[in-house]
Amino acid sequence: MIHFGTGGWRAIIGDGFTKANIRLLAAALAEKMKEEGVATRGIVIGYDRRFLSKEAMQWAGEVFAAEGIKALLINKSCPTPVVMYYVKENGLPYGMMITASHNPALYNGIKVFTEGGRDADLNVTSDIERYAAKLESGLPEAPEIRSMYYQDAKDMGLIKEICPLNEYLDSILEMVDVRKIRDASLHIALDPMYGVSETSIKTIFLTCRSEVESIHSRHDTLFGGKLPAPNREAMGELSRVVLDKKCDIGIATDGDADRIGVVDDTGRYLTPNDIMAVLYYYLRKYKGMRGGVVRNLCTTHLLDRIAESFHETCYEVPVGFKYISAKMEETDAVLGGESSGGLTVRGHIKGKDGVYAAALLAEMLAVTGMKLSDFYDGIRREYGAYYMSENNFSFRPERKEELFTRIIGDRGIPELPYAIDHVSYMDGCKIFFKNGGWVSCRFSGTEPLLRLFAEMPEKEDAETICRIYRDYLGI
Repeated sequence: MIHFGTGGWRAIIGDGFTKANIRLLAAALAEKMKEEGVATRGIVIGYDRRFLSKEAMQWAGEVFAAEGIKALLINKSCPTPVVMYYVKENGLPYGMMITASHNPALYNGIKVFTEGGRDADLNVTSDIERYAAKLESGLPEAPEIRSMYYQDAKDMGLIKEICPLNEYLDSILEMVDVRKIRDASLHIALDPMYGVSETSIKTIFLTCRSEVESIHSRHDTLFGGKLPAPNREAMGELSRVVLDKKCDIGIATDGDADRIGVVDDTGRYLTPNDIMAVLYYYLRKYKGMRGGVVRNLCTTHLLDRIAESFHETCYEVPVGFKYISAKMEETDAVLGGESSGGLTVRGHIKGKDGVYAAALLAEMLAVTGMKLSDFYDGIRREYGAYYMSENNFSFRPERKEELFTRIIGDRGIPELPYAIDHVSYMDGCKIFFKNGGWVSCRFSGTEPLLRLFAEMPEKEDAETICRIYRDYLGI
């Protein structure tokens, strides 16, 4: 059964991620495109460096070709935002990316994008699930899943291999101040985490005459035995490179390069929350971009303080970048992002882009002439500090219904030592405290995990809240 989470459809390779299911998803989307009358406009498909990603792209392309839908296949592994950019710039109705993003190496998956280059919303993914269920129902009226031999499809022009990376990179170079970055002579450490970002980010920085030190750049489908996620635990080696080589900044991206992690010039890890605060402050104060900011409910409320200081609004949405991009479009916000490291800026694509974020951070250093550590510390002095405790807990599958009933159905909450202002059930349960802190408890949309985040003025308080909540749920 095809089931989409917050970041696309993901499954374990050889279990759910199989040739049959890849063909099933492609056939379901093809049926949807035909019913919508957009099949003649075609689809673009890209892939990352995961095991079977290229083959999965080709299998999907063969299905679209068999349905008479022209499939534009990107002929080299590329960042996810390249696909989103191509959909947007070429007016395509849909795009697909073969990736499981930052999931463990045993996973792969598919992200679907819609017109304008945005993440498919719940209506679209529900439709695809419904078409897929019909296709595998075995009923007489169920359409047949057809496929065309790859070379035959190429010869007939139903599959075309393309390479849109240059136009994507040129669009980023047009959005940043190349001259300022060039004159700053920046020294940058880069960790693509065995993923797809090195060519893109290195090309941008070398064009801007920056010096780049790369690690973990070879193709490794096991990602060095680690999660391809730029979190604190994974950034130790990048931090050492920054210090050893005296770099101005260290930048890491996840497996498909739509998320970013940062180490400052002192080797200190900046959380995605810190990065968002730094970039929103820069865009609003130094670039003069007027407008609010959008964050999901698990992202720092420091953004609220910064927005308020500029007489702007910070908008809260559920987890899932489709909600962020939709709210950005609705409100004309400057920046939108999430605590997992994904962000985008008004005027660029409608989804996460770690490559563009990297270029923008370099521009910020060049324009301000400040060290990243000083810039970040200045924001903390001006707005105060928040501390976040982030926890992911696994649980036995048979407990999910019980936990869901307890958290959402019964709306039970533990006894907490802080005064509660109000409680929201927009996405899981989020408790707002009168001191400005909060705690959120929700199920992951991409993995079998319960995510428990808390943010408070003091680190110890954030950790205490998570410990109390965990004990309450017995996980």
